[in-house]
Amino acid sequence: MSEPTERPQQLKVIVADDQAAVREPLAAVLAMSDDIEVTAAAADGSEVLAAVAAAPVDVVLMDLRMPVMDGIETTRRLSEDHPDTAVVVLTTFADDDSILAALSAGARGYLTKNAGRQDILRAIRAAAAGQSVLDREVQDRLLATVRTRPPTPGQALPADLTPREREVLTLIGRGLPNRAIAQQLFISEATVKTHINNLFAKADIRDRADAVRRALAAGLT
Repeated sequence: MSEPTERPQQLKVIVADDQAAVREPLAAVLAMSDDIEVTAAAADGSEVLAAVAAAPVDVVLMDLRMPVMDGIETTRRLSEDHPDTAVVVLTTFADDDSILAALSAGARGYLTKNAGRQDILRAIRAAAAGQSVLDREVQDRLLATVRTRPPTPGQALPADLTPREREVLTLIGRGLPNRAIAQQLFISEATVKTHINNLFAKADIRDRADAVRRALAAGLT
């Protein structure tokens, strides 16, 4: 008799959207994945905060425009009070103000509602692992916005970054995901992640959006 297959460790997720027609089907679709447990479906930010306070989760999939408390303020409060809970924004809005406000509030991922199921799952898993995922439209808008702003004083890169870490940062600044960076540098994705962790620690980079800003400010792209 074969031994039973172990169920993969599940990520606890809250789906937050004020529209039940979006919230409920999305929660049902995510729950079909063996490694996802949808613990709550919230209609606004106050419901999210109450749910997380009652039972901590790994990731909140967050709409931005909600009544009572919007996604930006909810993300900010989660970052302050529940830093182990990652936020992935899923919204119809991809304007500069929304993107920058969400990332500044602490969101680790930003997707538009054009994203497919696999894109959403990939972003949830990445956020739970401490990584950031921005969809292509969001990356392009963020890059365009940052290029129009002058470098922030005091943002010079540390001298102890290795040449490879600088290469990785350059490619992040160009909007490449980890897989594309690995292919371009002929290294594994695991090695790319190691370089990213090291350069983030050395340069005090918070997340991928911050890395894009730093790469541009340093003239690497």
